[in-house]
Amino acid sequence: MWKALADLAMPRTCLVCGNSLGVQEKHLCIWCAADVPLTYYWEQAHNPMADEFNALLERRREAGEHLDYAYAAALLFYHHENPYKAIPRELKYHRNIRAGRYFAAQLGRYLAAAPQFADVDVVIPVPLHWLRKWRRGYNQAQVIASQLARELGARLCTDVLSRVRRTRSQTSLSAEERERNVATVFSVRRPVEARHVLLVDDTFTTGATLAACHRVVRRALGPSVRISIATLSVVQA
Repeated sequence: MWKALADLAMPRTCLVCGNSLGVQEKHLCIWCAADVPLTYYWEQAHNPMADEFNALLERRREAGEHLDYAYAAALLFYHHENPYKAIPRELKYHRNIRAGRYFAAQLGRYLAAAPQFADVDVVIPVPLHWLRKWRRGYNQAQVIASQLARELGARLCTDVLSRVRRTRSQTSLSAEERERNVATVFSVRRPVEARHVLLVDDTFTTGATLAACHRVVRRALGPSVRISIATLSVVQA
């Protein structure tokens, strides 16, 4: 009854189609919820996102450096012409933290059921520069990471990585420019004991940001620690 009254006062609408939501519907109507473009990458130890990320790591690998295959997964595909792009954008640009938590928890449940992610014991969000975080009021990667850590039964560590300088927005940059833009902006503030670290960001586009984080975490924690990645969405060409 209270939900129905609240909907009368402040009607809730579907993030994708804009239609009014029923009392039991959350963020998406039943029709849009049935068609979410899920990646199912958590079911595949080797998938296109993981292969692309590992290829990037291999290009940056130093002589003699050993790299385990990094597992990777995202909840849904992101395409500029697909209305489901509203899901990650609501969190990043419109302060819809409640929706971000909801969909991140969904991803977390999928990861927890996947053998390659079940042993994750530390979750680290990609940090924002302090000025950008102050202006936005929150770090969208941390919102996602907190839910993933909860579902995985892992530690959320927000003070391990830091962004030492502010960079240009990655949105309009090419893949090569993205790599150069973030190549030296991250550092490890303190080491952490872990067996399997999960690095978390909101969207996987080229993987440049996560690869830069992977490099400094690998150097700090050593080759015995497995490092994987997860995002809410992955850009589909």
